[in-house]
Amino acid sequence: MATATARRLRANQTEVEKRLWSRLRNRGLLGLKFRRQVPLGDLVADFVCAEQALVIELDGGQHASSEARDQRRTAWLASRGWRVVRFWNNEVIENREGVCLRILEHLNGPSP
Repeated sequence: MATATARRLRANQTEVEKRLWSRLRNRGLLGLKFRRQVPLGDLVADFVCAEQALVIELDGGQHASSEARDQRRTAWLASRGWRVVRFWNNEVIENREGVCLRILEHLNGPSP
């Protein structure tokens, strides 16, 4: 089920996802490979760098009311060795390069 959901999400990317994906794709950060809308168990992660065990999640306004669900997702991913970094959609819209710098910090930083 997650695979079908991931395919649907890849085909219907949001503008914010497109904006960030344009920087991550084709090994755009540190030559690392990122994938988008990746099934991980029953979840679909927005962006994944498997080499660094890093998941990037973009949160829109709907996530303000589902913080507990997001925390459970993050805990589940962390229990399986993934580091998760979250950005609000407006951060990507207003400061995409700043978001990319923060991603680089997570890529260069120590593992949890």
